[in-house]
Amino acid sequence: MAAFFPTSFSRSISGSGRRFISLGGLAAAVVLLAAMPLLYVVYSSLQLSVDQWFQLWSSRLPELLWNTLSLAVLVAIGCVCLGVSSAWWIARREFPGRRLATWLMILPLTVPTYVFAHIYTTLLEEDGWLGQLWITLFGNDNSPPDLYNIWGVTLILSLAGFSYVFLLARTALSQPIRSLEEAAQIQGASAFEVFWRINLPLLRPAIAAGLAVVVLHVLSDFGAVSMLQYQTFTLAIFQQMEGRYDHQAAAGLSLILVMLSLTFLVLERFFRSRQRYHSARHSRHMLVRKATRVETCLIWFWLGLITLFAFGLPLAWMLSWSWQAWSQDLINAQFWGYAGNSLMVAVIAASIAVVVAFPVAFYNARKRTAGSQALLQFSSVGFVLPGPVIALGILSFLLAQLPFLYGGLGALLIAVVIRFLPLAVQSQDAAMAQLTPSLEQAGRSLGAGPFENLRRVILPMIRGGMATAWVLVFIDTLKELPATLILRPTGFDTLPVRIWIEASEEMLELAAPAALMLVIGTLPVLWIMMHGHTAKTDQQ
Repeated sequence: MAAFFPTSFSRSISGSGRRFISLGGLAAAVVLLAAMPLLYVVYSSLQLSVDQWFQLWSSRLPELLWNTLSLAVLVAIGCVCLGVSSAWWIARREFPGRRLATWLMILPLTVPTYVFAHIYTTLLEEDGWLGQLWITLFGNDNSPPDLYNIWGVTLILSLAGFSYVFLLARTALSQPIRSLEEAAQIQGASAFEVFWRINLPLLRPAIAAGLAVVVLHVLSDFGAVSMLQYQTFTLAIFQQMEGRYDHQAAAGLSLILVMLSLTFLVLERFFRSRQRYHSARHSRHMLVRKATRVETCLIWFWLGLITLFAFGLPLAWMLSWSWQAWSQDLINAQFWGYAGNSLMVAVIAASIAVVVAFPVAFYNARKRTAGSQALLQFSSVGFVLPGPVIALGILSFLLAQLPFLYGGLGALLIAVVIRFLPLAVQSQDAAMAQLTPSLEQAGRSLGAGPFENLRRVILPMIRGGMATAWVLVFIDTLKELPATLILRPTGFDTLPVRIWIEASEEMLELAAPAALMLVIGTLPVLWIMMHGHTAKTDQQ
């Protein structure tokens, strides 16, 4: 056998194997770091005695389970109604301003939920814009609606999250299924029957995927529920940590929340896997019917109404109060210091996340084994863990193993990197899936070593995916509230923290500029996400 394989080639093969083993070890170390909060939450919750679990169940768990699950169901219904209806009109009718309407439906993604909650509680006060309109229409005897209940939280989270359902439903509705619809019409089906029996079944996978994102956001949301003081698991965990300093009880609540999230994901994948929906790829090109004048008016009335409440009013409020803050010289060096802190944390965290995610994505792209796929999936644990849960896990780990990091910026950076590592891993994995192995082999045959091949061949070809990963992590870190609120160093405030503090103190002139800065900072990632998406779906 040695006669057929030169010694140098055998050494190259063994060296390549050792490199993959070391790469796999590095990927496993990254995944272990990402799973660290979950492991410590499980460990801490196991320290609870049976009596402590019984006390949690009798005092907190029934209310928290009911509040959290009922809120998830109501928000899911609200997002489906808003997302599917707007996607239907935009995907199936040609009308003036159609491309603009698509952007208007995704702009609410730039507004964090805690900003939504703060703005609408202010607008619905008796001296607020909507409060004054309500009193004008219904008289002084009728107070404006109260948002400090499940219906108020449902409204806020539906306005903030329906865009996820819209994006996926619009893509599904743009698929060429004209022949199926025409066949149903030939059989005498009405327009409603065509929608109910043809379009809706084909939309179910897209709606299920959108609802998975929405429900996970509801289960992990801290901003809106904390602003509106609605008791869910995330708020209860934060209160156990910050108010009662009971980390074990917080870990027990965190474990139940993680189990809820995982149960939902397993059920969603199970039911979706049992359904098979095949669009007719051989079908003719989807022809979008031109809207009549009446339809155009109805379309813009509905889309305009959604835009008004989901983005128009919040933006107008932020601009108005930011102008007042500017005219009163309240936007001073201290404010820019908060913005600088946010930018610094976001830049460092995004850079670390991109570097740390590379071994996981590269190992999976090269091996494609069950082990590499498992590492890829376990690296996404940050999607399942809410910010307070990650902060609790990091806090427990640092106090037990690395107490010198407690109270420093390093703890916060570790938390946000773990929280948004899945974004970096998925973006780089998608980019590496298109990387041709023959190019690396050509580089090695020309004498390039592993690091030179990495620097001159691999990194230049995946730099687009790495740039996308960096921007996604940067923007989400910029908006992160609960982990920053718990783990930030003393005196180190960011824009989300200042919004949370100033909203509780009714300092509207200072909360508005910080909220506006977050929206402006989120626009680049929205453009990157939608670049090419609109053109692609419009061509279908």
